[in-house]
Amino acid sequence: MDKRPQKIRGMFGRISKRYDLMNRLISLGLDTMWRRFLIKMAQLPDSGAVLDAGAGTGDIAIEIKKRNPVLKVIAADLTYEMITVGKKRKAGDEIEWCQADALKLPFPDARFDAVTSGFLARNVPDMALMFREQLRVLKPGGRLVCLDTSPVPDNIFKPFVLLYYRLLIPLVGSLISGERDAYRYLPESTIKFIMPDELVMILEGAGLTDVKYRKFMFGNIAVHWGKRPCN
Repeated sequence: MDKRPQKIRGMFGRISKRYDLMNRLISLGLDTMWRRFLIKMAQLPDSGAVLDAGAGTGDIAIEIKKRNPVLKVIAADLTYEMITVGKKRKAGDEIEWCQADALKLPFPDARFDAVTSGFLARNVPDMALMFREQLRVLKPGGRLVCLDTSPVPDNIFKPFVLLYYRLLIPLVGSLISGERDAYRYLPESTIKFIMPDELVMILEGAGLTDVKYRKFMFGNIAVHWGKRPCN
């Protein structure tokens, strides 16, 4: 699949205005629960700074800021249009926004107490590099938490999930956003993504320790977390 930054940026730019609505619909409203679990696993400090990479319109970043107003929260995303939508959201002006490539973050080493991302990993051309960058800007002892989709597991729900991904999502996406191609890419990128255990190996290869994950929605969603070693 074509995951060049200019391709991804253009696609998300076109769907930015309806992105939040489509997320609620596609996930049947469960995405808010997954994000709350991600934030819980981040073990946020009482003060300091947090980076939400691939922040989109700021779902995770805004929720973090609501939970801890003292924290400095930076939302970084490749797509200007997504940032523009995020800034207009309630509490969107209480976080800092930065247009940035997840493969080359514009932050100094050991800048953040925690780094989060939601639905980012499967949209970059080099996951290992992305996680190394996140680890670089993470303070020793800090947590990195990643939420993303997982390939459809082999169970009794698989035929129905595949039907949902390949037929219903593109149809609804076309009706609501007018972008059928974008909503063909999103389910296909899920189907062709790596399994949770493989993602554990990539995270460990990037340098994270104590890597664990939890699956949701019959195994179609996974939240991974780990920490940067203190030495």
